[in-house]
Amino acid sequence: MDKVRIDKWLWAARFFKTRNLAKSAIDGGKIHINGSRVKPSKEVEVGNKLLIRVGWDEMEVLVTALSDKRRGAPEAAKLYQETQQSIDKRTTYAEQRKAIGQSQLQPATKPNTKERRQLQRVKRILSE
Repeated sequence: MDKVRIDKWLWAARFFKTRNLAKSAIDGGKIHINGSRVKPSKEVEVGNKLLIRVGWDEMEVLVTALSDKRRGAPEAAKLYQETQQSIDKRTTYAEQRKAIGQSQLQPATKPNTKERRQLQRVKRILSE
C-alpha cells in the first residue's frame, strides 16, 4: 500500500470516531498536510507531516505507516509519531487551561428561588 485517502487514514489512526467526522474536520480546515490545506480525497504517504486540530489540542504528527482499516488503539498508534515539540506544546496549553479553570470563581451552591428571580430581573433589564 503506497497511498491512502487522508479521511480513511485519520479514521484508521483513531483521530476521529467516524470517517464523516474526519471529512468534516478536513473540510473545516483543521487538517494540513505539509503545511497546506487539503481535501478529503488527498492521498497521504509515509513521511508526510500532518497538523491535526481536535478540540483544544493541536498535534503535529509524522506518518510512519499506512492503513485503511480501523484496528485496536495499540496498532493505530503505530501509524504515526507525534513530534516532541508538539507534545511539549500540548502539555503546556493543557496546564494553562487547567490553571485558568481552577482560578475562575464559581458559587458553592445553586441559586435559590429568590436569587434566581433577581438574576432574571437583571437579565431582563440588560436586554431592554
